[in-house]
Amino acid sequence: MRQGKRNLITDVAGLRVGHAVDAGLRSGCSVLVGDQPFTAAVHVMGGAPGTRETDLLAPDRLVQEVDALVLSGGSAFGLDACSGVADGLRAMGRGFAVGDQRVPIVPGAILFDLLNGGDKNWSRNPYADLGLAALQAAGPEFALGSAGAGYGALTGRWKGGLGSASAVLESGITVGALVAVNALGSATIGEGPGFWAHPFELGGEFGGLGAQGRHDAAAEPEPMKRMGEATTIAIVATDARLTQAECLRLATAAQDGMARALVPSHTPLDGDLVFAAATGARVMADPLRDTFQMGHAAASCLARAIARAVYEASPMPGDRQPAWARVYGRR
Repeated sequence: MRQGKRNLITDVAGLRVGHAVDAGLRSGCSVLVGDQPFTAAVHVMGGAPGTRETDLLAPDRLVQEVDALVLSGGSAFGLDACSGVADGLRAMGRGFAVGDQRVPIVPGAILFDLLNGGDKNWSRNPYADLGLAALQAAGPEFALGSAGAGYGALTGRWKGGLGSASAVLESGITVGALVAVNALGSATIGEGPGFWAHPFELGGEFGGLGAQGRHDAAAEPEPMKRMGEATTIAIVATDARLTQAECLRLATAAQDGMARALVPSHTPLDGDLVFAAATGARVMADPLRDTFQMGHAAASCLARAIARAVYEASPMPGDRQPAWARVYGRR
């Protein structure tokens, strides 16, 4: 495997990502949109998920493709970001055809950032406007760290954030990941500076620090949710032509990357989930070998993206947890 050109999920041709944030709110959202509708699925392993329109992603449902996927802060209020995205797509003439109407299909997931110090005393839910703004900002390049859905994110030890990574396989298939990290668990080995994801790092993308840090393997973590922590929500994507069932398998395999990069993960208090998206631009030459390798690549990309989210997070006034970069400095 090698990094894609941008080392972003948008190395999967035909996909774009947009962010929108509200600094006062200390929250935001991120949108993955395709130039064309794409096949999608979802796999949930956290005990406290918050989602919209995920039931229709099952392989036996009528609609097999979606127009966009949304990751948002805001807890249940953040699900309204999907409405803003749907409004924007409808204005573009996008959506599932029902008679003379178009209904955009926009599944989404949220993380809990209501206790991160931002001003949540709104009179009107702000997330629909943020969703529309993120859609309008979508492009091949986008910010990492304190951006989009990860703007107000926290973790068990460090400030969280928004991460992405990509890989190109020998077959030519591209795989990428996008993640908002707001976990109870920690991305670093003990106090760090090394990241749990270090065995999968490519090109020093999160400092090349190896296994620096000490971890007490006998330690028993307490089930405490502090300062808005809880939930890592992610998307893995590929340009391979996959069925919805194959997308589900890709999302399932990618969950291993979350467990490799966050300790602990998939707890009863996290809403951890992974969407999978496939544009279908590339026909698999060897379906068994290719799907096998894509699952590994998806897990590796997600682990790398999680580490990058914490590594790239920026210190800001009012932070309730330290940014990794403030303590150790980026290399």
